[in-house]
Amino acid sequence: MLLRPRILDVYITRRFVATLFFGMLSLCVLFIIVHLFENLDGFLDRKTPPSYILAFYLNYLPEIIKLTTPVAVLLSGLFTMGRFATMNELTAMKAGGQSVIRTMLPLLALGIILSGVQWYFDGWIVPRANHFKAEFERIALGKGRLETSLYNVYVRETPTHNLIIGYYDDLTKSGSGFRLEEYSSEHQPRIVRRIFAGSFRYDTVNNTWLLTHVCEYRFSLAMHVQPTVRIMQELSVQTHTTPATLMYAQRNTSELTFPELKEYIDASERGGNNVRQQRIAYWGEQILPLANVIVMFFAVLPSSGRRKAGLALEITTAMIIAFLYIACVRIGQTLGLANDAHPAFVAALPHVLFFAVGVVNLMVVRT
Repeated sequence: MLLRPRILDVYITRRFVATLFFGMLSLCVLFIIVHLFENLDGFLDRKTPPSYILAFYLNYLPEIIKLTTPVAVLLSGLFTMGRFATMNELTAMKAGGQSVIRTMLPLLALGIILSGVQWYFDGWIVPRANHFKAEFERIALGKGRLETSLYNVYVRETPTHNLIIGYYDDLTKSGSGFRLEEYSSEHQPRIVRRIFAGSFRYDTVNNTWLLTHVCEYRFSLAMHVQPTVRIMQELSVQTHTTPATLMYAQRNTSELTFPELKEYIDASERGGNNVRQQRIAYWGEQILPLANVIVMFFAVLPSSGRRKAGLALEITTAMIIAFLYIACVRIGQTLGLANDAHPAFVAALPHVLFFAVGVVNLMVVRT
């Protein structure tokens, strides 16, 4: 019966949601104003139409929301519980037989919902918006550029396979100067196969590279043995490298969705690169939305004592907790580089520690 939603739960939820909306709106406006003043000269120099600027900031909003949501959730929880304490509403709830922990249940439920929504939001919506924003900055502000044509591309597909491309056009998915090299082993490499192709294109149906004017060399591991040569008009070759992975290097990782980022890291690892830092960061992005639930456990701080909390204390408390949280996450990820623990464990450990502290904080609050 105690877990069934009641009128009081609806009241608490409405107060929190209203506070969260106002907090998110304020933070977004602040971020936009700061960014606008930093780039106003660039907009004016390039005579950027107001409609373009509006579209740019609409696509900048998802990144702002991603960065500010955990802080806004913490601040809203502190403010909501603080107002209840200041207006003696929390005292009335206690007198009616409802503990502080029971009062927190609708906020914790909202935190879980927000975490699920933000996980999808951060993994798919934000990267697409960042890609549009980056395109706009390249065109309207002249910040960098994104090439659709690549020259002299070298890809270490695996420790024993190298792919070299002279020219590639992503618009037509074709190019020239294709070379694939295969070696006997990673530690004592001896070339065993080499394929040259004058031109090529990517077959999107079969997910293979269709090579034309092909010359294939096969080398024997025995010394002083001439390679066998085979000339072919066409040859179909399947590799780990796809047009998408070729172009990922041209984009910032913030523009990649979770599946694309994982594919990019996997491709880099197949090439023999140390990707532990990238994997820890990847799992950190996956787990970060859980902060919306964890920070809720600290929302009872203003209500835990007799002294009524003021707005300044609530804001200060939120900033301190947010700073400690971020510092703990960053330090944990850095320390994780020096051991062999699974990247997911390294990324999750700071959140688990803060969750434990939050649960203890909630349990010691007077009921």
